[in-house]
Amino acid sequence: MGKRTYIEIMDTTLRDGEQTGGVAFVPQEKLMIARLLLEDLRVDRIEVASTRVSEGERRAVQLICDWARSCGLLSRVEVLGFVDGSASLNWIREAGGEVINLLCKGSRKHCEQQLGKTAEEHLQDIQEVLHAADEMGIGVNLYLEDWSNGMRHSPEYVFLLMDALQNTSVRRFMLSDTLGILNPLEVIHFIRRMVSRYPGKHFDFHAHNDYDLAVSNVLGSVLAGAKGLHTTINGLGERAGNAPLASVQAILKDHFNAETRINESRLNAVSRLVESYSGVVIPPNKPIVGENVFTQVAGVHADGDRKAGLYCNDLLPERFGRMRTYALGKTSGRANIRENIEALGLKLDDDAMKRVTERIIELGDRKEQVTPEDLPYIISDVLKHEHTPRKVVLKSYFVTLAHRLHPMATLCIEINGKTYEESSSGDGQYDAFVRALRKIYKTALKRTFPMLINYAVTIPPGGRTDALVQAVITWQHNGQIFRTRGLDADQTEAAIQATIKMLNIIEE
Repeated sequence: MGKRTYIEIMDTTLRDGEQTGGVAFVPQEKLMIARLLLEDLRVDRIEVASTRVSEGERRAVQLICDWARSCGLLSRVEVLGFVDGSASLNWIREAGGEVINLLCKGSRKHCEQQLGKTAEEHLQDIQEVLHAADEMGIGVNLYLEDWSNGMRHSPEYVFLLMDALQNTSVRRFMLSDTLGILNPLEVIHFIRRMVSRYPGKHFDFHAHNDYDLAVSNVLGSVLAGAKGLHTTINGLGERAGNAPLASVQAILKDHFNAETRINESRLNAVSRLVESYSGVVIPPNKPIVGENVFTQVAGVHADGDRKAGLYCNDLLPERFGRMRTYALGKTSGRANIRENIEALGLKLDDDAMKRVTERIIELGDRKEQVTPEDLPYIISDVLKHEHTPRKVVLKSYFVTLAHRLHPMATLCIEINGKTYEESSSGDGQYDAFVRALRKIYKTALKRTFPMLINYAVTIPPGGRTDALVQAVITWQHNGQIFRTRGLDADQTEAAIQATIKMLNIIEE
């Protein structure tokens, strides 16, 4: 694409994304995500709910609309509604909204077999809703549900609807590949037919990922003349999901020279928050936002980056609020290890580097995970340096768990040679332990305790009750984010180990 084309992004994480199996956002979570989408990421529009679903959904829409109205953003908040006379329109108006995304049937098969109506009857029902919306002052975008099958098997039906609706107050016609059946060549062909037949109309494309083609199909739609795209954070959505915003944004910018309003630097942070709220874990290899995608594993890559940035592309991690890292393991090589050592402000001679590399390779062969936080301890152990005693030593702790009572924790800890004791209750045994630690840092040390921003527990498959548990905790302290790990048969003990490692890191 030579000339820069503006592409409008409509994010439907809060509607189609919530149709992911097992995902349900509470109203306050919906409000938080809505604010991040519009203010931080700067998407053009958001679809926040379906009408007439539940009272909780109504409360969520009211919260979002009240906030959006106060910020002058209400016109960018949209709600999916149905061809049901004025019922959906009234629901939206009572919730404070002013835009309906009207769900109409885009294929003859859906019209006749689901609604039991002819195309002419369905069209009349649609026109009644449009008339009512015009009277209420509610803006209308119109979904053509199952449009992909409509274009494959009944294009004359699609054109019958469009011919009748093209000169109405509909702002956008939203073309849905509802079942994710299309490939990019079909998308290009079908949308070009729509654009050539109805020039000047605004067409959105709504993809699903059943064949893992959502991103490709979205980009095909841009080539064919679509002016708007529908995305979700992390690709959430019905069945295999929708087109993920991060991937769509990166490809639009780097491969199509297209323009959007998206603030790329906030994509990773919003992705992580939605991961937390939805409970759907981001695959480590997911482009842009996956844990591993900016981690070089092979030592030759670190060597090439060090010499001339040879293994970097346009997807620079800094664009997305992230950093490039170099993994530690059996394929690391000296270059990866040197990058991590220098990041810690340490220097090793060639002999020492060789011995540390051999130890890390040995650990990798045993399938043990090595993190940058482990590196100082590995170096100390390998080189037999006189090891300075750890600055934080957990002398003892006692945790209790009783039915109908809050868990309690009592601990004795040595910090920089001075011993402290404290007790606290909590919502769990580990929570009680951390609350007691926070008391020590706040009251005795007059210092801020690091913020826990993620807590993940993994247990090997097999179902054994004595299986080792790995606790990986992500912390934020003085603007830095880092992880510590603990490994034990007891989950609480594993988490406590990770916490003591964290305290030693910040004390150093």
